[in-house]
Amino acid sequence: MTVDGLVPHLKTHWPAIRASLVEGTYTPQPVRRVEIPKSGGGTRNLGVPVVLDRFVEQALMQVLQAEWDPTFSDRSYGFRPGRSAHQAVLQAQMYIREGYTWVVDLDLERFFDRVNHDVLLSRVRARVRDRRVVRLIHRFLKAGVFTLENVVEATVEGTPQGSPLSPLLANLLLDDLDKELERRGHRFVRYADDGNTYVRSRRAGERVKASVTRYLERRLKLKVNEAKSGVDRPWNRKFLGFTFTRGRAPRRKVSAKSLLAFKAKVRELTRRTRGRTIGQIVKELRTYILGWRGYFGFAEVTSPLLDLDKWIRRRLRCYHWKQWGCRGYRELRKRGISCGLAWNTSKSAHGPWRLSQSPALAIALPVRYFAALGLPSLVKV
Repeated sequence: MTVDGLVPHLKTHWPAIRASLVEGTYTPQPVRRVEIPKSGGGTRNLGVPVVLDRFVEQALMQVLQAEWDPTFSDRSYGFRPGRSAHQAVLQAQMYIREGYTWVVDLDLERFFDRVNHDVLLSRVRARVRDRRVVRLIHRFLKAGVFTLENVVEATVEGTPQGSPLSPLLANLLLDDLDKELERRGHRFVRYADDGNTYVRSRRAGERVKASVTRYLERRLKLKVNEAKSGVDRPWNRKFLGFTFTRGRAPRRKVSAKSLLAFKAKVRELTRRTRGRTIGQIVKELRTYILGWRGYFGFAEVTSPLLDLDKWIRRRLRCYHWKQWGCRGYRELRKRGISCGLAWNTSKSAHGPWRLSQSPALAIALPVRYFAALGLPSLVKV
């Protein structure tokens, strides 16, 4: 069933669906497994429920979130109304400015795939009086998964990413960790399964890392990825795509990994063999850049973004030059380049990438030309 087909389906079958929910007999269908690439390599499993199950989960989530969210920690920012990743990064920056210049960065190994159902459901039972709701959540967790080979696998652990209910259940489970860190008086920030604790020394950080790891593994049955976890200076780690400058007056900057991912996407969009016009290329770039800027424009260090702006224009000049081919001389002349400079550029032995930063192309295809095409800057004016 498609999303568009849900409303007609509900108009016909809602009385029976409602009755099964009220009687506690509603049975979800297995989710569809979808694999998406991770930025660090490998794939992440998503579990996409059928449309009707998503509708029921969304309704359930909206009611439970209104009840549970006010009880969650103020240092939890992920998938909560009125909270954002930017607020989490800002809170981390405040801790560093207060002198907590060491960070305990704990990575939970395949968190959404490893959630223990018994531990999670015990937290649900403690908050929900209606046993039918508990049974319904239990059935969603145990619904099974359609694999890529169309075989149904039983789910014995995990809350499938892709489910509307999954982020709320994750926050419920990790709220135990938040409360424990608050009880111990730690400065911490958590966004879903990304959490950092800020301390004053490496020795304190190693002690906190060891004790929190024990708590996660013994109490919540979660596994810490030792290879990705560590105690280090905040400017040597990344948090939600950002890092910080050195010193006790840190400024927010885009992490190196995020910059590399951005460049990889731009290379893909500006690939010469795609067979697009420059207008189509810029249109696609505009959509991607505006979305990227909406998030990473929160950075205070803008010099890397200005460098990226120049690099994007160079990619587009290179794209132009490759498309012109043997027409390069005529195209340069049409754009006001002198006869000698146009001739020397078009007959140069250098390749397109080298020529993309030549004076002739810089003059023929200036910044205002790309701005007129609709290419935005990464730095908000």
